[in-house]
Amino acid sequence: MSPDSKPFTRAQLLAAPRQILREGRWANARVVKATIGGADWTVKDFGPRGWWVRNLFGRWLLRRELRALRRLAGVDGVPAQPFRLDAHAIAARYVPGVTLDRAPREQMNEAFFLALEALFRQVHARGLVHLDSRGSSNLLATPQGRPAVIDFQAALRTALLPPPLRRLLEAVDMGGVYKNWLRHAPESLDAGRRALYERSTRLRRLWVGRGYFGVRKERQRGQRS
Repeated sequence: MSPDSKPFTRAQLLAAPRQILREGRWANARVVKATIGGADWTVKDFGPRGWWVRNLFGRWLLRRELRALRRLAGVDGVPAQPFRLDAHAIAARYVPGVTLDRAPREQMNEAFFLALEALFRQVHARGLVHLDSRGSSNLLATPQGRPAVIDFQAALRTALLPPPLRRLLEAVDMGGVYKNWLRHAPESLDAGRRALYERSTRLRRLWVGRGYFGVRKERQRGQRS
């Protein structure tokens, strides 16, 4: 799909079956799942927010996330076919799956977390860090038992950063992987990765922001984006 193509319009979105995944607060996008043309899509929409949020802050956040998703084109386990729906919304293919807390216990094993670690290494190889990997709602287990990562709104390009800072941010990302590994399959987390997790936890204490630039996300109970 070319950067300028649009699989559907807002009018088609409004006419399609939709499910709210996250209503969000005043500075967050509303996130919905829509079925259009036989395909499921996730739509992040700042349209319902106030003028200043949707036209300034919202456009900036959407532009950042769209660029991140386009840089990750072809990486299995992240939202595919991202596009700009209009000035106030972006869409990408819906990633089916459940959060790790809801995944079958037998899936949460060493092989799964090795694959999740490899997925983050692919993200880093594309010159990005996710920066919200500790949020359990951003890490999914697909119906095939594979890991997936969603919600790249806080992602940051690292290509122009000094190598020490880039490695530090990548370590923070990996710390989220190891945090979840330790939570769900502690017996398979080796000493080296445990040490990296502890180091990333210390580094994270230097990170003053929480959520998106201090604005916490509000999810509906039992939902995910």
